[in-house]
Amino acid sequence: MRSLRILPAMLIGLVVVATTATARDDRLHFPVKDAMEAPNAKAQLDGSVKFYWGTQKFPKPVRSYGVVRTNKKTNFFNKSDKEGCEHAFLSAMVAFQERARRDGANAVVNIKSIYRKGEFVSDTEYECGAGNVTGGVSFSGELVQL
Repeated sequence: MRSLRILPAMLIGLVVVATTATARDDRLHFPVKDAMEAPNAKAQLDGSVKFYWGTQKFPKPVRSYGVVRTNKKTNFFNKSDKEGCEHAFLSAMVAFQERARRDGANAVVNIKSIYRKGEFVSDTEYECGAGNVTGGVSFSGELVQL
């Protein structure tokens, strides 16, 4: 009789171990526009720094301050993949904005996603890495004065 009580606990333990062992590592793509139009983004990105993704056209820069990278992670606890990715996206954009202001730039151009040393270039989407409990974005872009 006692072994019948132990069996369910053992099965639950096996399921937990099996689930944890198959770690998730998905590459997801989401629209830049959705992330930039989210209420939090509108509140934190004031427009003083312009962002140009992929091969989007922009005015000829007066000065370049070099290419910079930002890598932001967040937990996905109680968030959908899109919500978690947008949270990491906003953190990255705020980091770009702060760095641009500090260096005297007013735009970040040629922004691309970088994930596990692979590049994803798009005018309309960004790439987000999503795991079981955390996820994040990594971007590079050139700081310029337009």
